[in-house]
Amino acid sequence: MAPRILLARHGQTEWSLSGKHTGRTDVPLLEEGRRGAKLLGERLHRAPFDGLPGVEVRTSPLARARETCELAGFSERASVWDTLMEWDYGAYEGMTPAEIQEIRPGWFIWRDGVPGGETLAEVSARADEVVAWARSEDRDVLVFAHGHILRSIGARWLGLPLEFAARIRLNPTSLSVLGWAYGEPAIESWNDLGHMA
Repeated sequence: MAPRILLARHGQTEWSLSGKHTGRTDVPLLEEGRRGAKLLGERLHRAPFDGLPGVEVRTSPLARARETCELAGFSERASVWDTLMEWDYGAYEGMTPAEIQEIRPGWFIWRDGVPGGETLAEVSARADEVVAWARSEDRDVLVFAHGHILRSIGARWLGLPLEFAARIRLNPTSLSVLGWAYGEPAIESWNDLGHMA
């Protein structure tokens, strides 16, 4: 069996709702985020996932991801992994894209990075570490993490440069599956919010 990686983005927070860059700040889930996490868990515990028996689970240490993992019913099986933390946005932490554009017109995070935070190369290397772990054994894995690092993992799973992540948006509490097609890495599903209906 070729291993797959299931990506669960954390539930809605006040900062994700307002579009603020939320890197290492430990912002809690909103009630809507908690509800979405429970719905995601319900989905993962019924067919075709059936609770994902045998799947290795890891979560970012940040509270919004850990709580999503817990409310989805996977905390007892999950290992906390610092590699899944969100991008360290440095000086742009807590700022919206519009606020950043005011001080740096034309800024594009996937090309320009952030001052005082992680470089594009550092984020790409962390994503590569997750991809290597996911492919290391013949079993699926499930990770609970954050928008930009999960998009980075998506790009690197496909063998594409980090900038490709700009083209694959992720909503809070979404589920995505990275797998294989004709022996090549592929996106099976992306930004799936069917459980939120």
